[in-house]
This record gives sequence, C-alpha cells and structure tokens, in this order.
Amino acid sequence: MLKQRNIVSELEEYMKIFPAVGILGPRQVGKTTLVKNLSSSSDKIYLDLEKASDRAKLNDVELFLKPHHDKLIILDEIQMMPEIFQELRSIIDEDRRNGKFILLGSASPELIRKSSDSLAGRIGYIELSPFHLKEVDDEENLWLRGGFPLSYLAKTDNRSLIWRSNFIKTYLERDLAILGLDTDYKLVEKFLLMLANAQGSIWNADNFARSLGITRPTVNKYLRFLEAAFLLRVIQPYHFNIKKRLVKSPKAFIRDTGILHSLLDLESYEELNSQIILGASWESFVIEQIINISGKKYQYYYYRTHQGAECDLLLVKKGRVEYAIEIKNTTKPKIPKGFKISMEDTKAKKGVIICRIENGYDLSENIKALNLQELIEHLD
Repeated sequence: MLKQRNIVSELEEYMKIFPAVGILGPRQVGKTTLVKNLSSSSDKIYLDLEKASDRAKLNDVELFLKPHHDKLIILDEIQMMPEIFQELRSIIDEDRRNGKFILLGSASPELIRKSSDSLAGRIGYIELSPFHLKEVDDEENLWLRGGFPLSYLAKTDNRSLIWRSNFIKTYLERDLAILGLDTDYKLVEKFLLMLANAQGSIWNADNFARSLGITRPTVNKYLRFLEAAFLLRVIQPYHFNIKKRLVKSPKAFIRDTGILHSLLDLESYEELNSQIILGASWESFVIEQIINISGKKYQYYYYRTHQGAECDLLLVKKGRVEYAIEIKNTTKPKIPKGFKISMEDTKAKKGVIICRIENGYDLSENIKALNLQELIEHLD
C-alpha cells in the first residue's frame, strides 16, 4: 500500500516561505506526479520544458505569465532551460508572493550554481528521494527493487528489473549529457559497475583510475557529479576531537539498492541472498532509509580507525553523536569490540545494532538491537 509522500508537508511549508521552491531528484522519482496532485494548488499552470512547444511559450516569459499572475506556475525539467533563472528573478522581485513557482529538475552542479546565483534568497530547495519505508509497507520488496515508483510497483520482479535496466541505459546514453557531464557514457557505465561491486567500500580514486585507464581527477569528477545527480551517496569519515589515526577517505554507495541490483543483474531475493554483495547491499539500504527519513535532523558520518575500531553510521546533532549504528544482516546480533571502542572514542550517546529481528531488545546498558522499522520509530 502506498502512503502520502513524506515531502508533501515540507513542500507546503516551503511554499509559505519562498517565492520559488525547487524540487530536485533523479528522473522518474515522482516529482511530476507529486506536484500535479497537490490538493492545495488546484489553480496552476504546468509546463514540461522537455517539450519544444512548452519551451516556445516562454520565449517571452513576462508576456506568457502576465495573464497567469495569480496562479501557481510549475516548470518541469528546468535543466532544459537554465537561462530562465535570470528572468524569474526579475518577475519574483516585482511580485514577492510566496509559493508562486515550483521548479522541478534533475540536479547537476551547473544547474544548482546558475539557480543559486540568480535566485539567491528567493528559492528554497528540497529533495524528493525514491520511496522509503514511511511511504510503503513492503521492506523486502523495497530493498530488492529499490524505491523508484515504476520499479517498486511493477507486477513482477522481472518487469521491475527490465524497467531499471532501461532506466540506467537511458540515464547513461542521454541524461548525463543533458545534465552537463560531457564524457564517454561507456566509461561511466564501467565506473558504476565498479562501484556496484565495491558497494560501501572506502573510496580509492587511484584504483578506479588505474582500472578505467583515466586520471584520478576524472574519476573524482564522476563521483562528485553522480552524487550531485542523486545516484550516489558519499559518507564522510567522522574526525572531530579524535586523537587516534583515522581513515580519512569517504565511503561511496549507489543510493538505490534496486539500481545496485540491476547493475549486478540480480532479479530476485533468492539471487541476492546467495551473493557476496548481500551484506553491503543491506548496509547501504539501511543507511539510505535512515538518511531519507531523518533528513536534516542529523549530520551523517562513518567512523574507522587504523587500529580497527569502526562504526557504520554516526548520527550527529549540534556537534554531539546521538546515535552510533552498526548494521548486520543477522538474526543473532552481538556487540563487536570495534563498535564499543568507536562509541567510546566518539562519546556516542546511544548505540544501535540494526539487524533482521522481529522485536528489539537491550544488548547492554546503552546498546540496543533493533530492526529497521523500530529504529525509524526511535528517530521520529
């Protein structure tokens, strides 16, 4: 069963604060459906800037908008017409009503830079992620297929996999260039396959550069670009007030586990369950659910020392580590020694082992074993 997208209340609040609201996220994540179904905005004009006919309507932006000055204007695929930001600035300054524009786009560094330069103080950005566990009921299906609506809702696992394979193909062959990454898409495909096979590993640009036959700056550029386009999650290491020798490189994940499994050609849960990637897939799924649902409540890090102490995820608020989280694909969790040390090092307030149990219980005075749904309830 589908529930209301979590972003709706945040979007409505932003529309009371900013003249323009930007909703960013990867293609096919549900941005268009979301805004078309806004119950609070029945009087609206929608333009899809992928259509030449809709772009032509904005050849003279002021002339087009004049008869619609009291309506909500929704501009979809805004990256197709980035030059419009400067004109929107003048229009907004003449009429500072909040909630006048909603701009939808698949982010790229260039898009964000242009809009930020032109609409500073006039636009607020929110991210629409794929479905997460507060929006759907089937955790196993969400893990296997990922949260892109057409993948999650497919009638069969095979149809879901076919959709994801075509999504990746279109993204590489078409969307990369539109978003501003001018490169050989086959190289980026190999880059993604390498990332999939090293899911959640410490980022090593030299290894990627050597394997792909390109330079270190180029692979770092790919990493930054795909992170900005919401396909990758990069988790930085925690290093504040720690005197030990720490691992200082980030970790890199493919954010949507459905995309991860498609890259690895894993169609069913049975296939996934027999693969060595299982643990890394579960870890990245849990991390993405926590970050998507908790959003801006926390800052997110991992922790690892050269002596072996480590923690999969730290949730930090106002400079304090509120939660240290270890993620295990097991029904019989134990407290790793390295996890206890990481809690001591970071002065973490609470420790949690996320595992595949039905009901949580205490493992020690300040460390609990919880399933993922229980942790989400704790973080609410």
